[in-house]
Amino acid sequence: MVDAFIAQAFGILSLVLGLSTFYQKDDKKLKLVMLALNVSHLIHFLLLGSIVSAIGALLSAFRTGIAIYSKSVWVALIFICISLVSGLMFAENISELWPIAGTIIGTFSIFMLKGIALRFGFLFGATCWLINNILVGSIGGTLLEISVMTMNTITIFRLYRDKRQAMALANQ
Repeated sequence: MVDAFIAQAFGILSLVLGLSTFYQKDDKKLKLVMLALNVSHLIHFLLLGSIVSAIGALLSAFRTGIAIYSKSVWVALIFICISLVSGLMFAENISELWPIAGTIIGTFSIFMLKGIALRFGFLFGATCWLINNILVGSIGGTLLEISVMTMNTITIFRLYRDKRQAMALANQ
């Protein structure tokens, strides 16, 4: 009972961090808060006993930390390969691969995309994590992904609006 409470408490912490993460307009701040989110998620999934989810969160934490300083395609490919191999090694059934799919999409997004495209990538990755969180019983994680998807969509519209305003000013 106490373990389940502590596990869900880390899920709620992830929810709070996630809300803060995807509200960021600055890509570097987004990645820093996302790093803290990934660490919280790692602990959350370990406590829930979802090893593949924990592996996805661990790889996400490492890749997010590295992505703050590197945009290398090779580093992205290495993380994608490690994610795929790890998922296939540890997953006991196909439904456990949702966090790996989310991790791969997130890895591609964080290394290869920026601005609005980055947020769209995160939106697709969040969909995979949402499915995973429902399957493993993560209350905070489920609320996180629903919230992240909503806030990410709002941020996409904010960035698009800012871009249109900047273009309008440049044309004056």
